[in-house]
Formats: sequence, C-alpha cells, structure tokens
Amino acid sequence: MRNPHFCERVFGSGERELLKQRGYPEPGCHRWIETAAAGFCAKEAFAKAMGTGVRGFLLSEVELLREENGRPFLRLTGSAAKLAAGWVFSVSVTHTKEYASAVVLAEKQGV
Repeated sequence: MRNPHFCERVFGSGERELLKQRGYPEPGCHRWIETAAAGFCAKEAFAKAMGTGVRGFLLSEVELLREENGRPFLRLTGSAAKLAAGWVFSVSVTHTKEYASAVVLAEKQGV
C-alpha cells in the first residue's frame, strides 16, 4: 500500500478517492486500512461469483463503493463490465481492525 503504483493497479479512481477521504496514507489511521482490505475482499468475491478467478479483468476495474446511505455496491468498468454483462450483483462487506470479508451474489438478469 505504500507503493502508489500498486494502489493504481489494484484500486480504481473512486476507491482511491475513498481511501484518501479515510486518511490514506497516514500509517496510524486504521479507517483507510480497513476500507482497502474490504475492497480487496470484494474484488476476490466478484471473481469467485463469476467463476473466473482473478483472470480476464484488472482488479482496478472492480470497485467497491458506497451509496450516500453507506450501502456498498460494485462499479465495474472495462473487461470486468464486459464479463459481467447480463448479471446483477449484491455485495456485503464487513471489517474490523484485524479482518475483512466480503460476499458477492451474482444473479442473471431476466431469469
């Protein structure tokens, strides 16, 4: 996380902005660390929901963002959006100072 190039490869622009709002890169601030961990978990959960593993898309193309009321959602761009065409997603995340977890449910539209 100390390497800006790593952050650009893993996190999309919306996620990087959220991390800054939560104190990134301040080392003593846990809010951004928890947010980053939850975001990474959501990317992996998306890959598993799609059945591809982390292949065929860039991690930065799957962003875990929040609506104004705090509800999490995925913003997909590029190859991730093409892969997910015709699917709708629900996402749930949780985190503490030590652990983060995410669940992504994928449902085929119109079924």
